[in-house]
Amino acid sequence: MKNKFSGNPFGELLQLEHIKAHDGFSRTELLVQPEMFNPHGVLHGGVVFSLVDTCMGRALYTLMTDEESCATIEIKINFMRPVTDGQLLCETQVLHRGRTTAVLESKVTCNAKLVAKAQGTYALFPIQIEKTEGLE
Repeated sequence: MKNKFSGNPFGELLQLEHIKAHDGFSRTELLVQPEMFNPHGVLHGGVVFSLVDTCMGRALYTLMTDEESCATIEIKINFMRPVTDGQLLCETQVLHRGRTTAVLESKVTCNAKLVAKAQGTYALFPIQIEKTEGLE
């Protein structure tokens, strides 16, 4: 199976930098760019949300087998302050990993100030492995 950490075109578009991922934890950074601003001249909340969602998935991947996949069920995010420049740091911890769902928590900071906190729920499910014709 391909590496779950590879092949994230959307993460590449946002230029996410994955710093660390192990034992239900991940750390990801994002450099704020003017192209990411909303009409009010601050970082669009969707960028922060995308950072959180990606970092959560990455933390969960560290607790999954190659035969499992996951999908976001829901994420609740609280935005604490606007961002106009700098580097965002998202740190995520898996709070609970069950058989079919997992709950995670993320903290996003910029210049050591809290920007957002989020909690997410993910579905866990087996990957459907295709059989090659003629092989059993």
